[in-house]
Amino acid sequence: MANAGIDMTSDMNISDGNRVESDKKPNKRKGFFWASAMARRIIAFNLIALCVLLMGMLYISEFRSNIETERMSALQVEAGLYANLIAERSSNEDVASVSLLSVLSSGLPQTKSTEIRVYDTENTLLLTQMADEYIGPSGQNTENNNKLSNIFDTIWNKIEALVKGPTQQIQTTNTEEIGYDLALKVIQSGQASVKETIQSGEIVAAFGQPIVLSDIAIGVIVVSTPAGLMDGLRKQERNNILRLFALAAGLSVILSLVLAKTIANPIHDLAAAMEAGSTSKLRKDSPDRVNIPDMTARDDEIGHLSSAMQNMTSALYHRIDTNEQFAADVAHEIKNPLASLRSAIETLRIAPEGEKRNRLLDVVEHDVRRLDRLVSDISNASRLDSDLVKEEEESFDVTRMLERIVDFHGLEAKELGIEVFFEKPEDKITIYGLEERLAQVFVNLITNAVSFCESGDAVRLWARRVENRVLIVVEDTGQGIPEDSLSKIFKRFYSNRSEDNFGNNSGLGLSISKQIVEAHGGVIWAENIQAKGADETAPPLGARFVVGLPG
Repeated sequence: MANAGIDMTSDMNISDGNRVESDKKPNKRKGFFWASAMARRIIAFNLIALCVLLMGMLYISEFRSNIETERMSALQVEAGLYANLIAERSSNEDVASVSLLSVLSSGLPQTKSTEIRVYDTENTLLLTQMADEYIGPSGQNTENNNKLSNIFDTIWNKIEALVKGPTQQIQTTNTEEIGYDLALKVIQSGQASVKETIQSGEIVAAFGQPIVLSDIAIGVIVVSTPAGLMDGLRKQERNNILRLFALAAGLSVILSLVLAKTIANPIHDLAAAMEAGSTSKLRKDSPDRVNIPDMTARDDEIGHLSSAMQNMTSALYHRIDTNEQFAADVAHEIKNPLASLRSAIETLRIAPEGEKRNRLLDVVEHDVRRLDRLVSDISNASRLDSDLVKEEEESFDVTRMLERIVDFHGLEAKELGIEVFFEKPEDKITIYGLEERLAQVFVNLITNAVSFCESGDAVRLWARRVENRVLIVVEDTGQGIPEDSLSKIFKRFYSNRSEDNFGNNSGLGLSISKQIVEAHGGVIWAENIQAKGADETAPPLGARFVVGLPG
């Protein structure tokens, strides 16, 4: 019955000659870490973040100032206790005749981390008592001399050298000078504290307090940290932080490798498959289609990418196959009128003047028009797919569009004695799509229905919204569609017309209509109209074309 057509996707002219040729072999996966730039970047970025965090902990942390404050407070308490102890021992003597040497002859209680120095009011050193068990950084302290700490110390010293630059000359030489200067200051102004860096680069904190008996100063006591004590505490804290950093860095590298493997490996496989598909070597060695790894089971972007690439590859192969088949069909369709033209022209050379010659000229004219119509329809069909992609979709009123089509084509049909009418729905129907292209569909359906009707027949058009779909139906009272043609009428170049109409249609109208409808996510089908209760073998009352579009 109807114009038949083709599901056209021929805007992409892809052939072996146009495909990208490459002599490169698909990348084979080497060692994962070295082959994957993404893995290296993930590890580098994670380690950079950890390093920034480490520097913040070491430089911004309040540990350094806290340890100095705590040690100075402890020294102040110890100085007060020792001053009170010496004053208590001297309480039985006269202030004028008290002798600190005799009082200190028995020594003072030992401490593990404090050096004690006692001076008289003339700033003469009377007693020096070193820490009991403390061994500085130069000693055989196991904690500070283990291999890991030494490695950390070396790294840290190099970093400090870069940050701080050349070390300035230190004037103070040792703890004795610090104690002497501090005792002199205490004699002059009372309690005093000091924090100095000695020649060896170690920090010493000291606190001085007068020894008072009956409100009279009889001497000065200075308590100080051994050289390197505060540096050792800082170093111990710093090494603890560095150990934690080393553990976190190792864990970060492992987790980064695992993360990169779950991301980079699949992407590498997908890229390798696509690259292999573009090489001429693969097409020569393996004629099978490109096999995209199936990762659709992954519920993430990699799974979505795999699915999209599989769909894209299938669509590409479908277009290639369609174009190849389309080229073959076009060549076949053009050969028929060309053969007719050739035969008519050869006959014209020997045909005498008169009616026979005029008939041959009519055949030539008919075939030329047929070729012109065929080439025009093929050109429009080949551009349709790209046009559907380029054009902008918008919301429009389907009811108004159908009214305009019926008003225009109804006048042409009326001249043939055929009535075309539109049953307007009660409510306005609005959809989203390409109005001009969908109008082309219904123009094709109406003109197709009119071409199979005779004088006195009618073509009815109606539309309804059913849930989330819009149904638009074109019915006619013509001769109906042969049963063996129902499955063929949407194929390209198929036509089931009488000999009188042979060559007047290209057979692409319905195939173009199907392509437009499917590009909008819709469906289209054809069926015969049967009377209720009629036998299946009874002649149909007409034909019906149904278009379903997303609403």
